[in-house]
This record gives sequence, structure tokens and C-alpha cells, in this order.
Amino acid sequence: MASTVFSAFNEFMRDTVNLASKKTSDARRSRDWLIEQIRLFPDKDSSFPILYPEKNTFFGSFARNTKKRPLDDIDLMICLSAMGGTYYEQPNTIEITVHTECRQLTRLCYEGTQKLHSVKVVNKFISLLNEVPQYQNATIKRNQEAATLKLNSYEWNFDIVPCFFTSEDSAGNTYYLIPDGNGGWKKTDPRRDAERVKNTNQLHDGNVLDAIRILKYWNKRPTMPSMSSYLLESMVLDFYNKPFTPTASKFVDIEVPKLLAHIKDHVYHPVEDPKGIQGDINQLSLEDRGKIWSRANEDLNRANKARQLENEKDFQGSIFEWSQIFGSEFPSYG
Repeated sequence: MASTVFSAFNEFMRDTVNLASKKTSDARRSRDWLIEQIRLFPDKDSSFPILYPEKNTFFGSFARNTKKRPLDDIDLMICLSAMGGTYYEQPNTIEITVHTECRQLTRLCYEGTQKLHSVKVVNKFISLLNEVPQYQNATIKRNQEAATLKLNSYEWNFDIVPCFFTSEDSAGNTYYLIPDGNGGWKKTDPRRDAERVKNTNQLHDGNVLDAIRILKYWNKRPTMPSMSSYLLESMVLDFYNKPFTPTASKFVDIEVPKLLAHIKDHVYHPVEDPKGIQGDINQLSLEDRGKIWSRANEDLNRANKARQLENEKDFQGSIFEWSQIFGSEFPSYG
């Protein structure tokens, strides 16, 4: 229970929205242990592709510190050496051609070709993960571009994505190539996402991460269709990178109305991929956009009312309005 709006939000962020520090530490240790097991795969199986560990990278909300509770997935990209291979961009996919002398990769090509089959690469990871004794009771399967590892001992999954790191293109850019879920490959670059979050948060005195997390909590409430976590995060970052946007407040309740207004005003608009790879990432249906607009508008009105009641020292009334936005997990007055 809370007697002020300030204490209510502090309790809400600490106990409901943000990840507990011990859980974060445990997750990082288990992730690092997994990476060490993968590092041993080529020693255990000479047909396993040669690793390029210097280019391993993390991606997703957990890596960017924008993850809210629960901690349900941890994403990592394990880089492989292309050993002189090349890639060719088709209209809807990317083909990787393997060098004829790279036996570890030629075994994972489409039959009768030198074209690397991404599903076979993912399945190769799965076969070796199944041989790790500590994972004998785990559920390991392919999920589109990733090998997904679900451990009984933890609440989170690991999504392990094999990748290749490109040489510089004519513009001096490098990318990661990851499976596209259909046997081919596609470009991505989680470094750009991580850098954008870091720079935006620093620009706003370290106050953006909490704003992202609390909006993700709002987005997942069963009051409307949910946007993808990445789409919502991109919209929040777009707001904080607009010219003349005031520095974000350390009091997250001040930021919520601004962000709800931004979502309401932009949910019908294109949202460009900040990496410059995918184009418009707002693939919501017209019906879902309408429902999200309605909920954002309704909760914006509630948030403005809550702010007004707080200014009038009616903390009980303000906390009640906030609980209508965030649900029963929001602390009650008392």
C-alpha cells in the first residue's frame, strides 16, 4: 500500500515492472555458461561449423536493459566463420554460397548445391545442445530462426540464433546475417538497436529505460491487442529523439501521459526500422490499431486526471486512476 503517488510508483516499478537484480545476475551467469558450452561444440563434433566468437552478440530486451517482468526469454547470437563464403541478396531473402573446401558448412547446404540451408544450421546447434548433460531434461527445439532452449531450472528460455558477420559493403556498413525461418538468411544489426537505447537514455539523464518498461507493462495488459515489444520500444525511442523534446523526468508518472499521447497519435502511422533494414515495422492490422488508439486515448484521459488529482493533493483519487490504467498490481492507497 502507498500513501503518495511517488511511493506507489516506486513500489510498482520495484516489485512488479523492473527485473529483480538477483534474477538478472542469475540469468547472465546461466547465459555465460551456455556460451561456454557452445564454444566446446567444434571440439566435440568435428563437423560443427567453425565459430567466430569475437563477433558473438546479444540482442533483445534483456540485452538492452528494456526488459520488464517476467524474464521469459534471453536472446543471443552465436557467430560462425563463413570461411570465404559469399552472400547474394535476392528480393525476399539472402543466399549464402559456401566455399567448396569448407566441409563443415557444405554438409549443411541444400542438397546438390553450395547454398547454405539455415534450417540445417539451426538443427546442427540443436543436435549438440541435446548432448550437453546438464540439458538432458530441457526442451530444445527450432523456433523460426532460433534454437530455443527451455530449462526446467529457470523460468526463461534461451533463443540461440546462429549468424554470420559480413565484410564492409560499398557504404562501409557491416551486418549480421541470421536465418529467415524459411531456409534462407536475412540482415540484422542489434548493435544499432543497443546504441540507440544507450544514447537516448544518456540524452535523457538515464530516465528512458523505466519509461520503456512501464509502457511495455501497459502494452501487455489484457485491455487491448498487444504491439510487439520491439515496435513499442521503437515508438518510445522515436518520441524521445524528436527535436525539442524535453528531458525525460525521473518521475515516470510524468512521462506516461506523454507516451500515451504519442502512441495514440502515431499508431496509425508507419514506424521505420531504426536499423534501416526492414522499412515500416508497424504491421498491426487496422482493427488492432483502432483498439490500441481507443485504449491509449482512454488511459491518456485517466493519466491526465491522475496528475491533476495529485496536484490537488488528492493522492487517494490519483492512485485509484493510475490503478485503472495499470491494473490490480498497482499499489492501493493506504
